Amino acid sequence: MLSRSRTALLLAFLVLVWGINWPLSKHALLYSPPLLFAGLRLIIAGVLLLIVAIPRFKKLRFRETWPLYLISSLFNIVLYYGLQTVGLNYLPAGLFSAIVFLQPVLLGICAWLWLGERMYGLKIAGLVLGFLGVAVIGGGGLTGSLSPVGVSLALASAVSWTLGTVYMKRITDKVDVIWITTLQILIGGIVLLGYGLITEKWSDIQWNTSFISDILFISVFVIAIGWLIFFKLVGSGEASTVGSYTFLIPVISIICSVLFMNESLTMNLIAGFIMIVGSIILVNATGKRRAKQLTR
Repeated sequence: MLSRSRTALLLAFLVLVWGINWPLSKHALLYSPPLLFAGLRLIIAGVLLLIVAIPRFKKLRFRETWPLYLISSLFNIVLYYGLQTVGLNYLPAGLFSAIVFLQPVLLGICAWLWLGERMYGLKIAGLVLGFLGVAVIGGGGLTGSLSPVGVSLALASAVSWTLGTVYMKRITDKVDVIWITTLQILIGGIVLLGYGLITEKWSDIQWNTSFISDILFISVFVIAIGWLIFFKLVGSGEASTVGSYTFLIPVISIICSVLFMNESLTMNLIAGFIMIVGSIILVNATGKRRAKQLTR
């Protein structure tokens, strides 16, 4: 189990880098087709993690656990990143991310049904409040008509991430967290890069300083370190509690866009941020209260 202070530091780092990821990815897509970009960043991250994982080769046990790696890769990487990359072509990024961040609500429900995590009225209210906060933030930038295809892809992305997270929680004791993170990222990267090579042109990538800087930061901090931390946190605590903090990611994303991409600060952001903070307080306060009752 992680200490409270270490958990807080890891959560803060995760929310920060995953929040920065959205505007950085948007910027990187100016210089690369989407699937090639998605595949490249995953391959780079996977190779870096492989360097860390190789000394732990005895913990791989690939012959026994290879189905676990494939299933985890399918939900957490191939479907999540693939559906997300394609879906962003149909909806504004803010609205798309708001729908994707239905995930913590779905995660809370699935963790209650399949993992035996406790569910209370205030916890449900907190998860719903957090999603509404993200929806307020994303809805502030909505213009034009909704695309049914885009909404469907965003929902499918949220569902795949939810199922992948619950699955990782269930198999934590059966696999090494470094190896499963490494292999699922590598497998996902190979699939997306391969599909990108078929449907997109490699020559369309502009290998300038901006693109290289973006893809290196995303590969190292957002994907390699970020996913490793996320799965570590999920494995050591309640999945729904960890998921509640991911509501902050769109807030960080929009703040970075305001500071570095000349986007405007709106009342939607302020209102949504207040709702998200209230959500996290509700989800965590109920857990602490219940823990105190159990120790009496």
